[in-house]
Amino acid sequence: MRREPLIIALLGVLIGAGIVLTADKISASRQRIRTEYQDWRKLNLVLQCLEKNYVDTIDHKKVTDAAITAALAALDPHTIYMLPEVLKDSEDDLAGQFEGIGIQFNVPNDTAIVLEVIPGGPSEKIGLLAGDRLLKVDDKVIAGVKFPQDSMVRRMKGPAGTKVTITVGRDKEVIPFEITRGKIPTHSVDAAFMVNDTTGYLRLSKFARTTYTEFAQSALELMAGGMEHLIMDLRGNSGGFLDQALLLADQFLPKGANIVYMEGLHRKRETYNASGKGLLQGIGLTVLIDDGSASSSEIFAGAMQDNGRAQIVGRRSFGKGLVQEPTYFTDGSGVRITVARFYTPSGRCIQKPYSDDYNYEVFERYGTGEMMEADSMDVSKGGIIPDVFVPVDTTKASQFYIACNRKATPMRFASAYFDTHKAELQAIEDYDSLLKYLDRAGLEAAFLSFAKAKDGLTPVIDEWNGEKQYMLTQIRALVGRYSKLGDKAFYHLYLQTDDVFKKAMGE
Repeated sequence: MRREPLIIALLGVLIGAGIVLTADKISASRQRIRTEYQDWRKLNLVLQCLEKNYVDTIDHKKVTDAAITAALAALDPHTIYMLPEVLKDSEDDLAGQFEGIGIQFNVPNDTAIVLEVIPGGPSEKIGLLAGDRLLKVDDKVIAGVKFPQDSMVRRMKGPAGTKVTITVGRDKEVIPFEITRGKIPTHSVDAAFMVNDTTGYLRLSKFARTTYTEFAQSALELMAGGMEHLIMDLRGNSGGFLDQALLLADQFLPKGANIVYMEGLHRKRETYNASGKGLLQGIGLTVLIDDGSASSSEIFAGAMQDNGRAQIVGRRSFGKGLVQEPTYFTDGSGVRITVARFYTPSGRCIQKPYSDDYNYEVFERYGTGEMMEADSMDVSKGGIIPDVFVPVDTTKASQFYIACNRKATPMRFASAYFDTHKAELQAIEDYDSLLKYLDRAGLEAAFLSFAKAKDGLTPVIDEWNGEKQYMLTQIRALVGRYSKLGDKAFYHLYLQTDDVFKKAMGE
């Protein structure tokens, strides 16, 4: 009885020794392969070794995609590999058009609601209307099931000429529409209008292929309306094509003024100067930026600041000053490789330092006090430092306000209001008429009743009196968006609560 464990133990040792001896024997029979990290051979050899020896069949696509993604992750945060569908979405967005059905929608309460039917697009031609609820795409139910918004978009987009059936809820009816997809223009100028007799406002969401054309047209219309000073809003604008930023900057600068220069290890210094032919050289300029303003937005803002051409108002920009060049593969995928850095005319590098928490650096600005105190901003951290700092306003964040935002109560209210006042809102075509309508609409009582009935939210009286104007202005903007004025109405109204805009206006 005592000898059995000993025998088992000895067998284990012998078997283990046999494995080690066998492995040593195999190792000794192999020639060591000389590799150097500089020549990339080691990576190729590992993949070849997997091909010859791996225990199961290898999914080449999966391993290749993973290897490329992991390799590029060891470089800067903006050198990336994009799968075909991701690359196509990105290219379509920046190209200024995509193929689909032509609607703009939001999802205030787990059901997508059409905000706008793009004029001349497939959806308008077939009869979709603002306010329609999207219930199904082909046979896939997308309402009331927490269906991801990006997945909705992918199902509705598709090659021009192909068909898709969109089932909508309209009043008490359920209506299926068979829509033939087409080419849909997208816009980078969200809104452009005069805020007073001499001041124009223009909000630019991205630097796409059509940005300069859109901007030029809007600027001419504003000048015809008496514009002497432009407030250009680049907040949340993450950038896009360099040439579009150069074209816009050229409109404001005198001949020979430096706009930006770029330089990299394998790229000689390239300097871009203004032509002096810009039509807006005599127009005053204020540029609004925040931590969401990046890349081409920072190039434009930096050029205006360093040339003394504009006052920059807001908070430190994101800090993305890297030049990416694309390489495309025949399977539809591609890479964007950083080849140089951007520098403002005075020699400031726009790019912020890399770090392990690079993608969360913006959130850390709250912890360091940068979003509250101008002295906390540090030029060595990259980005564009505003001439006029405007802190984040936390005084309006009452419990009622926070609870309403958490449940999207204002957006859901605006949608519900539109359901019962659709004909009235859709008949409004000018801003003055919209203001008169909103003034007599009784939105305060209607909103408070909705918040209580739908979400069980009731504000403390003193609390509501302090934030009433702020919240009702936002609610008016959300309701106004359902008029034919769309985003132009929304921003025109919303700016009344915007501290950065007010500072730009000298208030």
